[in-house]
Amino acid sequence: MKKLCFKILLISLALIISPAISCSQNKSKSKDQSRIQVNAQLETDVDVERNVITGAERTELYFPLIEGKRVAVMSNQTGMVGNEHLVDMLIRRGHNVVGIFSPEHGFRGTADAGEHVSSSVDKKTGTPIWSLYGSGGGKPSADNMKEFDVLLFDLQDVGLRFYTYYISMMGLMDACAEHNKKMIVLDRPNPNGMYVDGPILDMKYKSGVGWLPIPVVHGMTLGELAVMINGEKWLTNDRTCDLAVVPCDNYTHQTLYELPVSPSPNLPNIHSIYLYPSTCMFEGTVMSLGRGTHFPFEVYGHPNYKNSDFTFTPRSVPGAKNPPLLNKKCYGIDLRSIPNDEIIEKGLDLSYIIDAYNNLNIGNKFFTSFFENLVGVDYIRPDIMEGKSAEEIKAKWADDVENFKIQRKPYLLYEE
Repeated sequence: MKKLCFKILLISLALIISPAISCSQNKSKSKDQSRIQVNAQLETDVDVERNVITGAERTELYFPLIEGKRVAVMSNQTGMVGNEHLVDMLIRRGHNVVGIFSPEHGFRGTADAGEHVSSSVDKKTGTPIWSLYGSGGGKPSADNMKEFDVLLFDLQDVGLRFYTYYISMMGLMDACAEHNKKMIVLDRPNPNGMYVDGPILDMKYKSGVGWLPIPVVHGMTLGELAVMINGEKWLTNDRTCDLAVVPCDNYTHQTLYELPVSPSPNLPNIHSIYLYPSTCMFEGTVMSLGRGTHFPFEVYGHPNYKNSDFTFTPRSVPGAKNPPLLNKKCYGIDLRSIPNDEIIEKGLDLSYIIDAYNNLNIGNKFFTSFFENLVGVDYIRPDIMEGKSAEEIKAKWADDVENFKIQRKPYLLYEE
């Protein structure tokens, strides 16, 4: 394993750990010194949501770090502290919030996937909103960086390589490292954090939906991934962000956590979030995955899909103004009846893509160039076209999964 040297400030209920944690090349020492264990006494066989306390709710742990500072916040509609948004709570408690960074879908979470999001002003508080999505390469401007002393990052992620919030986080870490600013990640549970699956990204397919050499389902919270970004020297010029992570309490990777707020317009419920690793692959094909319906990512279909009685018609709706196959009646498959535990057990499942490919029978025209950006490797398309099964293809990335589990282990903040 490569030498792990990184700086992190991990905050726990009882104490603040020094931001400088060095580690030995000795494997046993590396495990002891580098792996941050939180809630070590919790049972690892938990399979239902318990009273999870998010990082944002543990105000006594990060308020001392922002007292008297100019504070910028990276958040969206998921950044709730109880029944109050983080930004509103900070302002009510007298903290100097000078700006809000917004990710894909915007600060209030209503923009389409990939839609340009402009900078503006939050109508409720009058705080400037600085968009990081749709312009500027996902990094804040130098002028923005001069406006604040410390950055609070609070987004609800869903644990997928092609879900863009971690890319926004990495861009902010890079900017904070460049401009000598502290960044505090208020961690939240990963609803897909109970497993790792999919191939590691071949970096020749690096794009806005795949930025790091990680599997499709990485099984980490954003706090853990931030620590890994520092430790693996993935920032520009190997620099390190002055990072603090406020961990969740009462959470392990086996906790099934149902999100209280939808993380984006087309992931309306936990069932869609569980199916998302598999059905998002349809974004790189001619199929519809239900954008423009009430059940995005829970169905797939096409006007020419054969031997199906199930139909849906994508419409222009908020969050999907121009969905694929707009206003066209699609025949296909309804996945809404599949139990959650069955989806989790199967993990990343290519059988849906294989079924649709075989049904349409149009060869390579089934795929778009975007498919490799999503899957991250070049062998899946030809394997499907050659008639290989989902199980045969999945076996090819088994080593990727095991190698990544070893690589990420020193950075995990929660029990597996």
